[in-house]
Amino acid sequence: MNLDPHTPVVVGVGQSAERIDGPGYRAMSPVELAAAAARAALVDSCGDLDAVAAAVDTVAGVRQFEISGPVAKAVLGRSNNYPRSVAGRIGARPARAVLEVVGGQGPQHLISELAAEIAAGRSHVALVFGSDATSTLRHFARSDSKPDFTETVDGDLEDRGHGIEKLISRYTVIHGLTSAPIQYALLENARRAGTGQGPVEYRRTMAELFAPFTKIAANNPFAAAPVERSVDELVTVSESNRMIAEPYPRLMVARDQVNQGAAALLMSVEAARRLGVPRDNWVYLHGHTDLEEQPLLDRPDLGRSPSAVLAVREALAMAGIGVDDVATFDLYSCFPVPVFNICDGMGIAPDDPRGLTLTGGLPFFGGAGNNYSMHAVAETVAQMRKMPGRFGLVGANGGILSKYSVGVYSTTPVPWTPDRNAQLQAQVAAWPTQPVSENADGRGIVETYTVRRDDGRPTGIIVGRLDDGSRFLSTTEDEELIALLIDGDPLGREVRVRSFDYGNRCTLA
Repeated sequence: MNLDPHTPVVVGVGQSAERIDGPGYRAMSPVELAAAAARAALVDSCGDLDAVAAAVDTVAGVRQFEISGPVAKAVLGRSNNYPRSVAGRIGARPARAVLEVVGGQGPQHLISELAAEIAAGRSHVALVFGSDATSTLRHFARSDSKPDFTETVDGDLEDRGHGIEKLISRYTVIHGLTSAPIQYALLENARRAGTGQGPVEYRRTMAELFAPFTKIAANNPFAAAPVERSVDELVTVSESNRMIAEPYPRLMVARDQVNQGAAALLMSVEAARRLGVPRDNWVYLHGHTDLEEQPLLDRPDLGRSPSAVLAVREALAMAGIGVDDVATFDLYSCFPVPVFNICDGMGIAPDDPRGLTLTGGLPFFGGAGNNYSMHAVAETVAQMRKMPGRFGLVGANGGILSKYSVGVYSTTPVPWTPDRNAQLQAQVAAWPTQPVSENADGRGIVETYTVRRDDGRPTGIIVGRLDDGSRFLSTTEDEELIALLIDGDPLGREVRVRSFDYGNRCTLA
């Protein structure tokens, strides 16, 4: 195929990791972990290492957890310019440096965005990376002798901010929706409502989804928790598998205490030729889509994210294939519901023999904060090189099923195709929404729920529907209702809710 010289290709991928209890532990900083992965990506390209590094004109960093919120704190210090700190470690002097917004969609979104920049001729060699050293941060947080990760480097930085204003509001915060397990537990139980399963049966269904993931993680040298586990181990609540938030025991929750980094190197076809990158290393982005879901409480069905399914369908259509033509998947798996959402929407069986992850999944492989899907891309690119002409799909989720980025990869040469994100996002904006009553008084029914445990004290969080059909948020410390939330099945049960200045409170009707 006679390709446009600006056609983008992924030519190198790299990963890094260390475990506190592992041999050779060095307490690497986020910058060092990312630099190790970036260096591995340069080596993986098989081009001239120094020449490739010197040719990098754009670097983009995925935001670490420790700098992902307005009150987040880098307890061991941080770089003032993470992308340029990493670039300096590998001998790159890029003209442009980007720090992405919060969200697990970030790695795939950046790859798609910078591939489009290359296709437009505004970039020739771009390096995307991310990392987190949350395990090391936690290990040294209270130590008198700790490493100092503070760095100050010069250079411009395109800091896109946290980008969390769409994900939280005063209404959700005062009702306790302040952590990912709480937020996703509400979505998970909402999905359960549509299956007709009870809490015990559904917990086993989640464990059956995730048990095969542990087998992949157990054989992945970069995994944070490389242990194969049975369905019974995942489903059984115990001292070591305590309940985090109904319906999630600890082993079904994303593992963010990791030391991991990953990177991807993109070039134009012209640059790849000039820098001596072998054609066998070239992997093309056949499909790519980025969409945002409706705001959380506006969604008619809290157990689904139809925009994510739309993003997958669009990326496959762009690639000219169907879901049956995909050889490998890595579906973002912070909790079961994002995986179920794609399976439900695309007709993929949870036990599909192709598997749903290449890394081992977020609870077992772990996730370097917002950067998990960079590892998924790295594994997918490696697999595509082993299966020339086949297709691998990466689905990257961010927020509260809020943002979804999809990439379809293959070694088959293909011209660059611009996205239709704006047109599709307009469709999402036109979908019906659910009315919400922030000050709720009267009788209603439980739509979904969870229980948070602060200092061992259980607090119920309920999303309900009033008699007029509007949705409300409420918390409860009522002992009878808490007992039902923990040991029974409150879905569809009638409650009485009252509004106060500090939020809504409910009891069993």
